[in-house]
Amino acid sequence: MKKISYSLILLLFTINLFSQTQKPDTKWLEEARFGLFIHFGPYSVLGDGEWVMNNRPIKGSDYRRLQDLFNPHAFDAREWVKIAKEAGVKYITFTSRHHDGFSNWDTRQSDWNIMNTPYGKDLIKQLAGECHKEGIRLVFYYSLLDWMRSDYQYETGRTGQDTGRTEKSDWNSYLTFMKAQLTELLTNYGPVAGIWFDGHWDQTSHENRTSHETFVDWHYPEIYELIHRLQPECLVANNHHLPPMPGEDYQIFERDVPGENKSGLSGQEVSRLPLETCETISKSWGFSITDSNFKPVKELLHLLIRTAGTGANLLLNTGPMPNGQIQPECVERLKKMGEWLQQYGYTIYGTQQGVIPPQPWGAVTAKGNTQYVHILDKTLSTLTLNIPDFQSARWLNVDSKLIWKKDKKTGNVTFTFNGELDDMDSIIAIDCAGKKK
Repeated sequence: MKKISYSLILLLFTINLFSQTQKPDTKWLEEARFGLFIHFGPYSVLGDGEWVMNNRPIKGSDYRRLQDLFNPHAFDAREWVKIAKEAGVKYITFTSRHHDGFSNWDTRQSDWNIMNTPYGKDLIKQLAGECHKEGIRLVFYYSLLDWMRSDYQYETGRTGQDTGRTEKSDWNSYLTFMKAQLTELLTNYGPVAGIWFDGHWDQTSHENRTSHETFVDWHYPEIYELIHRLQPECLVANNHHLPPMPGEDYQIFERDVPGENKSGLSGQEVSRLPLETCETISKSWGFSITDSNFKPVKELLHLLIRTAGTGANLLLNTGPMPNGQIQPECVERLKKMGEWLQQYGYTIYGTQQGVIPPQPWGAVTAKGNTQYVHILDKTLSTLTLNIPDFQSARWLNVDSKLIWKKDKKTGNVTFTFNGELDDMDSIIAIDCAGKKK
């Protein structure tokens, strides 16, 4: 199949966007700074992560047996949202369906869905109702690829090659299916804050998943227009590991703070759109019974602070157990993050990147005329920053006198520490002159 040129896609996007007169308001997202990602589906039963079908691999006919085994009888939307609120998150991004194609709602487009399990209840209806009630915004993760459907263009896909599909794909049929499902999600569950796409990279030719060419035409202009038409305030994001395409409202970075590429998935240019980093509490996204690599609270908080220091949000993931309960190790960590945010969340929520991007020693966030310096390295002895319109500085959470000196010629301000730094985060509030924003 002929590859679709990235430049042609951009041209089609641009032409389509001339017809759009209203862009969604992203202010809530830019102020949120912290969201909860939840990966949940029949793969949870096998306890080996959300990619288990592809990784083992498992034939589709065998994988379908999970429909009779997936029974999240202990799922409680109220408890999930309570955990989220206590953690201090402002929105939840939930897997409406992952790459195995299983739908966590009462869809009419496929019988491979939650209603045909022993549980037999619409997960999304319950979660949406509770989120709306508690003021938590809800974003739907939606996989573009599908390891189960034969009409998906699996012949050129990089994943799901060993699931036993033999019929010839029908791309138009698959696009119609996706549009119908998205229409359901956007018309049956109240206000939807966003659609979070994943899987574009399955139809690219390079193993680094950063190709500008695809084997298929994803028809993004039509899909994005459909979303914005059904819900004008619904934001669109796509985890394609590329610069944002027209019609997308915020940019995703997987396992990396924007501007970094430690994971090898985030080398794309940082755009001027709102930004989001997604990362896991443990190692895997979906429940893995052998994954005990839970990140310490300190590491998670540092990630949140460093992400906010780039002017981005942290979307922190948990993979609930197959019974529908969030793992206690995750609940414990989220609760402790929430306790910290109760005290110092004003240095994170609604802030922008400060005078410099994150550094090895920490990060700086800014709000109005105040710069919040977060010192994450407790061994630091001095710190010199150039602070325009500097007036004064004070500790927020260290019981000690803050020692600082300003160089009138350069404008540099040097802070001196004598072992008084907090183990978690030492915060300096710097007041600057100028009009309040």
